[in-house]
Amino acid sequence: MATDSWAEAVDKQEAALDSMGKLQLKEKPEENGTNANAKDSAPAKSEGEKAADDDEIEDVGAQSLLNKLIRNNLVNTTNQVEVLQKDPNSPLYSVKSFEELRLKPQLLQGVYGMGFNRPSKIQETALPMMLAEPPQNLIAQSQSGTGKTAAFVLAMLSHVDPNNKYPQCLCVSPTYELALQTGKVIEQMGKYYPEVKLVYAIRGNKLQRGMKLQEQIVIGTPGTMLDWCSKFKFIDPKKIKVFVLDEADVMIATQGHQDQSIRIQRMLPKNCQMLLFSATFEESVWNFAQRIVPDPNIIKLKREEETLDTIKQYYVLCNSKEEKFQALSNIYGAITIAQAMIFCHTRKTAGWLAGELSREGHQVALLSGEMQVEQRAAVIERFRDGKEKVLVTTNVCARGIDVEQVSVVINFDLPIDKDGNPDNETYLHRIGRTGRFGKRGLAINMVDSKMSMNILYRIQEHFNKKIEKLDTDDLDEIEKIAS
Repeated sequence: MATDSWAEAVDKQEAALDSMGKLQLKEKPEENGTNANAKDSAPAKSEGEKAADDDEIEDVGAQSLLNKLIRNNLVNTTNQVEVLQKDPNSPLYSVKSFEELRLKPQLLQGVYGMGFNRPSKIQETALPMMLAEPPQNLIAQSQSGTGKTAAFVLAMLSHVDPNNKYPQCLCVSPTYELALQTGKVIEQMGKYYPEVKLVYAIRGNKLQRGMKLQEQIVIGTPGTMLDWCSKFKFIDPKKIKVFVLDEADVMIATQGHQDQSIRIQRMLPKNCQMLLFSATFEESVWNFAQRIVPDPNIIKLKREEETLDTIKQYYVLCNSKEEKFQALSNIYGAITIAQAMIFCHTRKTAGWLAGELSREGHQVALLSGEMQVEQRAAVIERFRDGKEKVLVTTNVCARGIDVEQVSVVINFDLPIDKDGNPDNETYLHRIGRTGRFGKRGLAINMVDSKMSMNILYRIQEHFNKKIEKLDTDDLDEIEKIAS
């Protein structure tokens, strides 16, 4: 399996300790208490995978949930919205206020009650399409924090007829936890619209055979939703007006979910509105989206050129894990660092490093994939509040976490993919935790072998950005950035 080759590559990098010189510086519990439905659960691990459990494999579902939990406000994105309309001759509407959408008063009250004063960039364009008559299908790219959940929730609540006591909107999420998060938004936005009811199609929510649902909105995971539509017939799919598929990129990363989602979609009427959202649009996601959503309008966020111009990058040569720690201690002894994030490959290394730093008197937080998502969110909040000055983490924290005070990112281990090649995207995400909000940032890479030096050269080549060897002469400059 890919897991094994990834772990092997990590082991090789950690084991290969050819002499490279030395830096010289002056001194998930079971849900609802029920057995998991096999359709909604991950496959059992083989013995080989269990042995490699120390290695951190990014869980896209957990990462998505984590981003939702730690974002209190909308992200102020400068990305431009690119719109591809199904009918290029149709006028393109966008709105600058929620009043322009002519929402039901109780929904407008719910929107303002949630703290939305005006539409976000993606809402400006997406909401007129989602609320149009006749309904328009939509494929939209949007990251966590752009207001897309609120947008499709508003669409569902707007299209529901509260007088009809049967399901009219289905929303499929890749995990139980993400479904609950979306449900929370529905409850908040529908606070002043009590006639509209919500039910969760998630494992553990057992219904009596033969019953028909009276709630207008059903939100859940693909396996349970499929069972409720076809096997148990709790839902009449022919009466569904709106079908939302959220987090499509996470969905296709989970075994079985893609097929289940397509089977649900095929039961729905031709005039059902299809809305699909994804943070990324790799080819696999795009192929899936086109199978789910016929004749779509498409909204993409044009990614601004991700730049490393504000980040000063260095490397440090060492011979071993212990020497890397000594070099780290020397750096901390030589300069003042406001807050730092230190990335490791494995939980084992991260745990060891956090312990060593704590013994030296540093206020250290540790983040790794074995923690529950809510625990991770609490750790990040403490770090964000400045209660700890150092966050030691694995890749679970590489994406989407903005902490304004982070001035230094240290790659204790360089990022590699499952085949042992440089993982350039992860490198960018990691060091992108510094140099944010227009400030200068500092990235320090620990190199402990010929293999990791080769990885560093290839990363440098990929970004066409020189990574300099850290020298005592550089201390004054990095002090200015780090503090």
